[in-house]
Amino acid sequence: MADLGVFAPLAVALVVGNGMSATAALLPAGLLYLLVAWVYRVPVGVQPLKALAAVAIASGLPPETIGAAAICLGGLFTLLGLSGLLDRLATAFPQALVRGVQAAVGFLLIRSAVMLIWQPPEPFRPYALSLDWSIALAVGVLVLAVRLRRLNITLVLVGLGLLIAVGRFEGEMRWGPSGLIGPTFDPGIWWTALVVLVLPQAPLTLANACIAPVDAARHYFGDRAGRVRPGRLACTLGVVNLVAGGISGLPVCHGSGGMTAHVAFGAKTWRAPLLMGSVLVGLALVAGQGLGPVFSAFPVEILAGLLAAAGLLHLGLLAALKNKADLAVALTVGLVGGATLNLLWGLLAGGVLWFFLRLFANRPPAQ
Repeated sequence: MADLGVFAPLAVALVVGNGMSATAALLPAGLLYLLVAWVYRVPVGVQPLKALAAVAIASGLPPETIGAAAICLGGLFTLLGLSGLLDRLATAFPQALVRGVQAAVGFLLIRSAVMLIWQPPEPFRPYALSLDWSIALAVGVLVLAVRLRRLNITLVLVGLGLLIAVGRFEGEMRWGPSGLIGPTFDPGIWWTALVVLVLPQAPLTLANACIAPVDAARHYFGDRAGRVRPGRLACTLGVVNLVAGGISGLPVCHGSGGMTAHVAFGAKTWRAPLLMGSVLVGLALVAGQGLGPVFSAFPVEILAGLLAAAGLLHLGLLAALKNKADLAVALTVGLVGGATLNLLWGLLAGGVLWFFLRLFANRPPAQ
């Protein structure tokens, strides 16, 4: 369960801040883990779509919009996986633009962390500390999460936060799944989902959830990773996102970093995703009604610190760009996308800059 430190903060924030059903937040990830165990037979990672989740949290988008985006992405990647176009399409997105989207995600996660402390959502407020103490504790969690990340301290912090939440919660625990919201037919919500969530997320998912995990799987498992192929990864994440969209739940993918996290802490076979999937599905169906109030008691300082740590680590991905022009493009995407809370504007600005830099770089010198 070594990748829980990425999944838990985003799920808690969406349930408490955006009103998503706890069952709808946990069930898609659990189902995809079970599918991983059956299809791939090695511990392929399962993660939330971080760019989409970061924008949704920062913008306060309702579950219906998130669900519409999940349906769009699910249909898109299922078709890409079945058509065989995935490998050719992956080469169409420059690495600088993909890194720029990741940088924008970093800025949005940091912004969300700041707002959680400065203006916590209403369900968090009965448990909030004074502003000075909240800032100090959040910074402490941030430092621990970044400095001790190789020891997977985030899993410890998530566990500590859940224990505190259970101790704070004074109501009666309710059992059974929480209420689910079906897909919407409002054209405005679908347009918002497409422009604000789907278009910026798609290239990142293409690169990080369909192409990169194949290389990671070959590295870790050799011939045992023969089932892990780009088209198949697109199909499995696509099918589960159609389910997620049908219940206005949390969209998920196969993150290459998630595989590294699982392997680094001992996951070697299909039994690891089977265990993780069983736990998440069990919680979603058995305790979904009670998880929303319990999540509201989750210490907002731990949540903010973990979100900020994830944001800083995403910004660190820019270090892989050694070319100054590529770095300028990525920073443009990140800054514009973070400032406007819309990754599409960031992609457009970075794409224009990338085009002109390439155009001038290929011009012959003056005679």
